Amino acid sequence: MEILPTISTSFILISAILVAIGWRFVALKKYKAHKRTMTAAAISALIFFIIYLSRTAFIGNTSFGGPEELELYYTIFLIFHIILATVGAVFGITTLTLAWKRNIKKHRKIGPITSVIWFFTAITGCAVYILLYVLYDGGETTSLLKAILGG
Repeated sequence: MEILPTISTSFILISAILVAIGWRFVALKKYKAHKRTMTAAAISALIFFIIYLSRTAFIGNTSFGGPEELELYYTIFLIFHIILATVGAVFGITTLTLAWKRNIKKHRKIGPITSVIWFFTAITGCAVYILLYVLYDGGETTSLLKAILGG
């Protein structure tokens, strides 16, 4: 299952690219294309989340395997990414809900903020992936279920 982090990270990167394309569509006043693209971006982010959550529960999270002197910096960066991703998800759900409820005035206010947060979430998520799986060999992987149930 070593391919799962690559697949899930790909989906978050795809979602950010789709958000950028959707942002361009709205600037061009192509609202139907904007709606379809942003919906695809949300689905891509949801697929990422499902893969990430499933992997975390059943396979586990991979600890940092790089040099010990970088571990503190990695951990701080990871915490920043997790906070950013959580805020981005809340903003994303709010922005989508406003659009679906046709509250376009509020949607237009919060949408650009959401997009910027999501771009930084995707960038930091890709950086975490690179640090865990490209630059350094990942550390130990422990299943959340194993950690909870023992074994």
